Amino acid sequence: MVRREDCPDIRGTAVERPVVEVCDLAMAFGTNTLFRDVSFEVGQGEVFVILGGSGCGKSTLLKLLIGLYPPTQGEIRILGEDLTAIGGRQRRDLLSRLGVMWQSGALFGSMTLLENIMLPLEEHTSLPPAAREEVARVKLGLVGLSEAADRLPAEISGGMAKRAGIARAMALDPPLLFLDEPSAGLDPITSAGLDQLIQDLARDLGTTFIVVTHELQSILAIGDRCIMLDKQAQGMIAEGDPRELRDHATHPTVRAFFRREAA
Repeated sequence: MVRREDCPDIRGTAVERPVVEVCDLAMAFGTNTLFRDVSFEVGQGEVFVILGGSGCGKSTLLKLLIGLYPPTQGEIRILGEDLTAIGGRQRRDLLSRLGVMWQSGALFGSMTLLENIMLPLEEHTSLPPAAREEVARVKLGLVGLSEAADRLPAEISGGMAKRAGIARAMALDPPLLFLDEPSAGLDPITSAGLDQLIQDLARDLGTTFIVVTHELQSILAIGDRCIMLDKQAQGMIAEGDPRELRDHATHPTVRAFFRREAA
């Protein structure tokens, strides 16, 4: 586990610097502390999973990492920049290098899948319309939706909507993708296909994924490393390879989670 005193100076120029560095992070809403003393690093090309039971702060931590909330305490460094300290154009430029897929896909219902993918390109690039369309079609192809480009979100399945959400998150070629409960609400076969897609994208594109989920099968299938948050402990109770935690965890809550035992 990373300790605050071990965190390198933000001005350092280490070649193999982690993609994400979180040091001594805490989040409270009024007098209600959600978590504290959270520290971890995410390396290039990893599929890193944030897991835990309901109400432990998984989704809040994701929102901190993408700049939607300021933390109560601590530092968040994304791609070498201190998200908690920068502002203005520098902050906007950093956030434009992050891709996010929300739990439902969050597609615009009045737009086709192709138009949904083209939207970030229209807002953040100077590409001409034909080039934007070409890029969008490539992204849809990467997630297996080439034939669905002209369909509306209401005309596709939940699994296809998740894939389209990933395609839109990849529109600007971000080096870091955040996925919020990607397998939630999917049947086992569709969920397994989505897990395989995430693994393929991480391997073939070198993209780093941070995935928030409580789906045990997905965690074990895709996760290179993980952290586990706990509501009672108000923070992290485990960090490491999820398969190692499943087989060797001694903490009762961690063991119960990975072995599907009643607490």
